[in-house]
Amino acid sequence: MRTDDTGEPATATITPYEDGPLLVRGDFALVTPDGEHIDARRGTVALCRCGKSALKPFCDGTHKAINFRAGTDRQS
Repeated sequence: MRTDDTGEPATATITPYEDGPLLVRGDFALVTPDGEHIDARRGTVALCRCGKSALKPFCDGTHKAINFRAGTDRQS
């Protein structure tokens, strides 16, 4: 089982989808750089990786239309 920096069990998982969004599942909070909470409304959300979504930070599928490419491998 993965743990966070405090040694507690991880409560959220983030999965990068090839050529698509980051899927966030579990117990998490989304906040702006100013610390304001963003209402996720559910326990699983897709976050934009291509930068072109009209619903940022959420994915709206634009990555398909613009032919966005990104792998799932860990980058150093």
